Amino acid sequence: MATKIIFKSLGLGVFLVSQAGAFCGFYVAKAGTDLFNKASKVVLVRDENKTVITMANDFEGDAKNFALVVPVPEVLSKEQIHVTENKYIDHLDAYTAPRLVEYFDEDPCQTIRFLSRYTSEESQLGASNGAMVDAQNLGVKIEAQYSVEEYDVMILSGKESQGLLTWLRQEGYALPEATAPVVESYLKQGLFFFVAKVNLDKMALRADKYLRPLQVAFESPKFSLPVRLGTVNSKGTQDLFVFALTKKGRVEASNYRTIKIPSGQELPTYLKNEFSTFYQDMYSELVRKEGMDKLYLEYAWDMGWCDPCAADPLSKQELSNLGVFWDSGSGNARARGQNVYVTRLHARYTSESFPADIQFQVTPNKENFQGRYILRHPWTGNSECEAQKKYQNTLLIRQEQEAQSLASLTGWNIANIRKKAQVSEPTKEISISTPFWEKLWGN
Repeated sequence: MATKIIFKSLGLGVFLVSQAGAFCGFYVAKAGTDLFNKASKVVLVRDENKTVITMANDFEGDAKNFALVVPVPEVLSKEQIHVTENKYIDHLDAYTAPRLVEYFDEDPCQTIRFLSRYTSEESQLGASNGAMVDAQNLGVKIEAQYSVEEYDVMILSGKESQGLLTWLRQEGYALPEATAPVVESYLKQGLFFFVAKVNLDKMALRADKYLRPLQVAFESPKFSLPVRLGTVNSKGTQDLFVFALTKKGRVEASNYRTIKIPSGQELPTYLKNEFSTFYQDMYSELVRKEGMDKLYLEYAWDMGWCDPCAADPLSKQELSNLGVFWDSGSGNARARGQNVYVTRLHARYTSESFPADIQFQVTPNKENFQGRYILRHPWTGNSECEAQKKYQNTLLIRQEQEAQSLASLTGWNIANIRKKAQVSEPTKEISISTPFWEKLWGN
């Protein structure tokens, strides 16, 4: 992964029914990024023309083999480059992860009311004369060079891709020949290259030995994520998670379609112990049906709250460490961030499905959305009343609908689902397109 670009209701009734607008319930499981292999995570903070990108390294192996090359729109000063901690991205991942919630049916013989309810060191390193001469001979200019915590960073410009690639290879950056057309296209756009390697002496002083995320800040009218370099070395598909933090609202791609993942389905209760497998297979089935040329919205919410919460909202201090620059005023740094809207996007892609870098746009849409899946446990008491008999009859319909929903979402065999859910095959077809409450009331 040496050249990978992304471092990486109010309602009354005797039965509980599905409520699309209600986000209450008990959170019991989440589907974080750790479920996916070869997954890259990036946090984008954007307001007006200011962008802060935090890149989570998914590099594993000897630190001396780590190298990073990322196109940037300007020559970054040292003050624009930072190192932060993985824990902030991990918290953001947990907060926005698709989640599983559960409800418990009440005694059907009772009438129940339900209420919906961001210092690096100051020393600047001088490039060696030999490196400078070699760079000039190859049409490469070292615009700046810094030591930032455990990283040695250079900002490069070049006249043509082959010279830049040759120089980078001489310096130990293993870029393949297939990179040349992509690098050439970035040079034609007037972009510079942010390159980083690990300072082994400084890394040896760190107790945890983990590479921390790198963070860069800049101003540009373009709001984009350069993913094409990351596909050059890839031998297959990659998963990308984008966490976008804005003031105005939801972030979407402008050159690729952005669609919501399925959400709100009621599923068999046995999934409580198989949620990770379910979400992996559901996402794979979704991509199979819809294609790898899209971004999938997994979460969009005001950072001030959540319901149900897979993790607590991030504090002002945590958001500041991720680059949020408009919400770091006076007050308790541990307080919840205000005026911060988070969008979580998930893409599974190849160089063929994402031939162009992702262009983003900030929209005014602040409608809340989360990937949320529901387990509804049946009532198992011994009440006896007319409502109890009707409940038992409609429960069979509901459980079949749950099994069919699971099969539709994942492509799993319906017979196997019924067996695990202990549901008998229905004597007549039940359409999952008909809302459960319509069956319940016979409309």
